[in-house]
Amino acid sequence: MDYDYLLKFLALGDSGVGKTSFLFQYSDNVFHEKFISTVGIDFREKRLIYRPPTEDGFLSQRGQRIHLQLWDTAGQERFRSLTTAFYRDSMGFLLLFDITNEQSFVSIRNWLDQLKTHAYCDDPDVILCGNKADLEEERVISEERARETARRYGLVYMETSAASGQNVAKAVELLVDMVMKRMQHSLEQPPFVRGSRGLPRPGQDLNDWSSENGEKSRCSSC
Repeated sequence: MDYDYLLKFLALGDSGVGKTSFLFQYSDNVFHEKFISTVGIDFREKRLIYRPPTEDGFLSQRGQRIHLQLWDTAGQERFRSLTTAFYRDSMGFLLLFDITNEQSFVSIRNWLDQLKTHAYCDDPDVILCGNKADLEEERVISEERARETARRYGLVYMETSAASGQNVAKAVELLVDMVMKRMQHSLEQPPFVRGSRGLPRPGQDLNDWSSENGEKSRCSSC
């Protein structure tokens, strides 16, 4: 393999919040004004170099090669049973709502309930994104209200725009950093802890890890 880590992220949110446009903006630096709603699931890929911070606060000189898969889910209710099958294999989540759409914001709780039920652990890494930040004049969800909701659920919140690119790369790279730090913490645990809690052992497939544990594991940081 020509990379050190394969990371799989899942984009969640109601239909029409801009998940597909968000992922295309990150992977290809392009914005398509019109997209057909995703049917089932799709994904984008990107390579990046991750340089973890050292103990003195500087970035490590040796970068880690990341192969990033960004899975794009259909937001419609009729596809939920299909998309939930991908939750357990994902190591981080981008939860999007549309700042111009009240219902997409209200749905945050339902998406978090889905995560709690189906994700690989009880407290996965999630970035909450208030998307379409370029449509300020049409905003119905204030930034203060969104940040308060993020605090209530213990989430990082960022306002993003797939159209302008605002904070799109920053949101994904922050999620990469969160997941990599969690993995490092897991590797620092004794082997018997590493295999039964937190993330899989190095090189271990997530499906094999799930089968070994028999049920959803709690995170190593919990």
